[in-house]
Amino acid sequence: MSNNTIHILNNDATAQILEKSEIKGDIIVWREMLCEGALHKNVGSDEFWKKRYAYFKKKFNIEPIKYYDTTIREIKKVEDLSNYNEVVLWFECNLFQQLNLLALCTYLVTNYVKKTTYFLVYFEKENEKEPVQPFTNFSTINFKSIFKNKIRLSKASLLFAKESWEMYVENDIDKLQKFNFNKNSKFKCLQKTINQHLLRFPNEKGLNQIEYKILRIVNSGIFTEKQIIRTLLIWQQKETVYGFGELQYFNYLKQLKKYVEIKESKIYLNKKGREVIGV
Repeated sequence: MSNNTIHILNNDATAQILEKSEIKGDIIVWREMLCEGALHKNVGSDEFWKKRYAYFKKKFNIEPIKYYDTTIREIKKVEDLSNYNEVVLWFECNLFQQLNLLALCTYLVTNYVKKTTYFLVYFEKENEKEPVQPFTNFSTINFKSIFKNKIRLSKASLLFAKESWEMYVENDIDKLQKFNFNKNSKFKCLQKTINQHLLRFPNEKGLNQIEYKILRIVNSGIFTEKQIIRTLLIWQQKETVYGFGELQYFNYLKQLKKYVEIKESKIYLNKKGREVIGV
């Protein structure tokens, strides 16, 4: 493929479609999930990677060498893009991917190449009531159309993304509520996804939106782990912009042990669980 353009993609499935399209350029896949786990403002620093190593080891028992081979080895290619005239970022309008995008823009502006032009590609739905469609729902022909509508990102836009990233890492609810994430028009769905993130802060009962939803699903008579997660994914697609996968929801479910009991592989609310959702 031509090395005049490099595409930085949100996942491997998107990369597979792009490779089959007529869109030219090299490819980097950003394999991270910065919506969860310990973070550091300085993306790509030793301290940043130490925190991510520790998180994946503790949460998923992923050894540092595997994390390095899967994630860091690929991401570190972003450090030197001086051979490319265009850098194109493909990220969708959901919390999972917008946070990865902010971190990537922070990394890019730290290693900024003046002669290089930066672009953002995302799919803007025509009807606000329709669920957000992932890139993987589109064909190679659709990709050509989406690519033509790419948005140019100036250095000022990358710096705004860096400011937004640092605000997210700080994770102060008052500051997040006051900050104008719509200030830069290039990141059209950032405010919406940050609003979604704010619902991950616990309410007066100690539950956030996702945790409360899980307990309500269990109470509705959906008992197995797979059924609960499947229901969450449907809910997410219709009513939220989280953009999470099964892994994230599985972890949320594990964190609710004090509210549930398990009998014959089925999950039920215990007394505390019923009390906390008021049933």
